[in-house]
Amino acid sequence: MLTRLAVLIAFLLCTAGPAAAQPPVLERPLFGVAYYDEYMPYDRLEQDVGMMKEAGIEVVRIAESTWGTLEPQDGVFDFRHVDRVLDAMHRASIKVIVGTPTYALPTWLARKHPDVLAVTPRGPSQYGPRQNMDITNPYFRAHAERVIRRLVEHVRDHPAVIGYQVDNETKHYQTAGPAVQAQFVRHVKEKFKTLDAVNRAFGLDYWSNRINSWEDFPSTVGSINASLNAEFARFQRQQVTDYLAWQAAIVREIARPGQFVTHNFDLEWRGHSYGIQPDVDHFAAARALDVAGVDIYHPSQDGLTGAEISLGGDLARSMKRGLNYLVIETQAQGMPQWLPYPGQLRQQAFSHLASGANMLAYWHWHSIHNSAETYWKGLLGHDFGSNPTYEEAKTIGRDLAAIGRHLVDLRKTNRVAILFSNEALTAFNAFSFGWGSRENYNDVLRPIYDALYRRNVGANFIDPSSDNLEQYRLIVVPALYAAPDALLERLNRFVEKGGHVLYTFKSGFSDEHVKVRSTPQPGIIGKACGVSYTQFTVPKSVSVATPYTLQEGGDAARYWIELLTPTTARVLGRYVHPAWGKYAAITENDYGKGLATYVGFMPGDELLGRIVEDVVRKAGLWGADQELAFPLITKWGKNRNGKTVRYYFNYSPRPAAFRYPHAGGRDLLSNRQIAAGSQQELPPWGVMIVLEE
Repeated sequence: MLTRLAVLIAFLLCTAGPAAAQPPVLERPLFGVAYYDEYMPYDRLEQDVGMMKEAGIEVVRIAESTWGTLEPQDGVFDFRHVDRVLDAMHRASIKVIVGTPTYALPTWLARKHPDVLAVTPRGPSQYGPRQNMDITNPYFRAHAERVIRRLVEHVRDHPAVIGYQVDNETKHYQTAGPAVQAQFVRHVKEKFKTLDAVNRAFGLDYWSNRINSWEDFPSTVGSINASLNAEFARFQRQQVTDYLAWQAAIVREIARPGQFVTHNFDLEWRGHSYGIQPDVDHFAAARALDVAGVDIYHPSQDGLTGAEISLGGDLARSMKRGLNYLVIETQAQGMPQWLPYPGQLRQQAFSHLASGANMLAYWHWHSIHNSAETYWKGLLGHDFGSNPTYEEAKTIGRDLAAIGRHLVDLRKTNRVAILFSNEALTAFNAFSFGWGSRENYNDVLRPIYDALYRRNVGANFIDPSSDNLEQYRLIVVPALYAAPDALLERLNRFVEKGGHVLYTFKSGFSDEHVKVRSTPQPGIIGKACGVSYTQFTVPKSVSVATPYTLQEGGDAARYWIELLTPTTARVLGRYVHPAWGKYAAITENDYGKGLATYVGFMPGDELLGRIVEDVVRKAGLWGADQELAFPLITKWGKNRNGKTVRYYFNYSPRPAAFRYPHAGGRDLLSNRQIAAGSQQELPPWGVMIVLEE
């Protein structure tokens, strides 16, 4: 088992060597599916390839789910399914991405080494589900490395193979058994050096949790100390980063020059993709990859807004500092409630491309006839015949063949960024029980993203490791509950030099070890915000008086209220309440050349939208695109030829009209000329793509 240092050295050596790859160079965005010959009830490979060609499918992803088929017994390998698919796809000029099959264990491995199954706070994992292993276990690592090497060695020279996906939606799977606890103790010892430093940083004197000997270091399972738990969560996320770097290094060592390495990150799941993944440091884990990949699933039918597509795309693009990304999984038919209305599949496809995707691939090609995902339908149904969704996919394939050269490598320039933090997420969520609330970090971040999205304000994501704050005019900071002094000072300097920051409640509250600052809140950022508070409460029938005209009930305060006292700030909103009415709820403060806005409560969607609009205007970022609003969504970027491409979407079952405000061009989908200032109408679930001339 490689140590963390050995993993890093191996990764650096591999990425520096001649086999290092770059993101794929494409003629047009790839259109693809996941394909599992192993799952088929009968041999229909040639029929599938023929139907793929009809639909314009150019790439398939294979092998990531079938370790037990590739290695049916310990050390016995069978690549027949892989070979026949590679050969058939190559004959049809369809490219292949090969997945390493390590996220689902074969039965023989669980029998021979039952300790490869993770021990979680809920007890030992049972065999059957996927993603039930301890990714740090030496037996798992040894067998995983062997199957990765044998598979990549087997396929590397096949001309159909363009790249590799390492693992699948990797997380740490809550692994917390004795071996992981021992690794964590070594991590803490290396980081803090002495137990005095640990006890001081984490406040372990509380309830006699103080540790006086390394041998007495208890398991974190059951710990009531949020600081210790946050450090363990950070350690668990680091295991994911190390694990993906370890796999990427193995693949890159063997891969043919020019073949890329990617991974399909997923988001927090709420019946669909929702927000920041709590169990992965997106930016850190993406460093080992040539190109970022993402899995995005979203509501459909009347619930289709495009917001999840946009958020997942913006996050994936931001993982590699603006480089294009691959949508490795998204839905075709999906779950029964997701069956798309006519026109929605096409709209969804171009929604991904509008955020900078260079590949769109459905999970999956065919529907599965048994087991857990029987009712997660693919592009084809259980009968493998044509259906309306497949027929609509054929129109997407034709469109990409005709106009894809104008859409590939879209470069986007956003002047707004959302600062997210996994450390703040862990810390914020740890204390939600303290005020009887079920809301978590993503319940603050996601509505802010949606408010920007619905006003056509493009946003990137940054995290505490980002060193490019200065390229933005406005940074939105949701619930930055835990942060080191240095990050908060950086944000103060950003404002002082002319930037704008919008903070929400619970920002700047504790240090990086989740230890509450002993100064009036919001601590260090209070200097730029010009406000302080020492008390807070949970709102009960509290509203907020603002200059905005809102619908009835739109002024309600939710989740939490901080009783703000301005020092130098102007008051933009006050609480309406017999006891709390003297306190500010929203403030703004001139600091140096910039402006800091602080919101001491969670607004409803309407009020939040008005606050976001106000700060965007004051940052000088309100323009013609922002005069449109949901359900009319517009996105733009420059293609590889430097031409501006503008997308317009109508996320509505009714036609929508608007005035086209930019330089004239050609609608690539209809081949119509679009004049500046002309009146345009989009049909229900319609799309227009203007190439400026």
